[in-house]
Amino acid sequence: MDSQADQISARPGALNAPSKVSAAAPAKPVETVETTSDPPVNKMRRRIVWATVAGSLITFFLMFVRFFLPRSILEPSSVFRIGPPGDYALGVDTKWQQQYRVWVTRTSDRLFVIYARCTHLGCTPDWKASENKFKCPCHGSGYDSEGIAFEGPAPRPMDRAKVTLDAEGQIVVDVGTLFEWPKGGTNEFEDEEGGAYIRV
Repeated sequence: MDSQADQISARPGALNAPSKVSAAAPAKPVETVETTSDPPVNKMRRRIVWATVAGSLITFFLMFVRFFLPRSILEPSSVFRIGPPGDYALGVDTKWQQQYRVWVTRTSDRLFVIYARCTHLGCTPDWKASENKFKCPCHGSGYDSEGIAFEGPAPRPMDRAKVTLDAEGQIVVDVGTLFEWPKGGTNEFEDEEGGAYIRV
């Protein structure tokens, strides 16, 4: 053992030579790259989620407000003018059917207004000019040009609205007052003073 130590020490520069085994150099710290911006896909997802939430909240709010608002249906006035009697020729005039649900009928001596409602179940009949009759599309009731039922399940003629002339000679129609002719009952269509028709 001593001889080996002596040999090592006998070598010139043996102690001063650098060691072949050197300590490992300290590893450099790994640099972490922090990304401050999200990928476009995440931004789009986030926008969709927020838009969905906002849309749901707005919808619920509008439903909540609508719950407390009155449910009124705007209907045309029950009293309206339809022009002077001279505007109407003999027969049935349908120009007020869409707006007021009435037909104006003129005969040789009178003018009256038929309320366009079938007396069976309340459907609106169609005027068939080629057949000179009203025909209900629901159950086939038929009425002549004066609204008198002659076929189908309708139990009585169609009602007539009150008509009067104002100071300017205009026909004033009041669909709030209707004249009837019930089966086996009194014929109100002849009530000229009450406004069932206008004599022309």
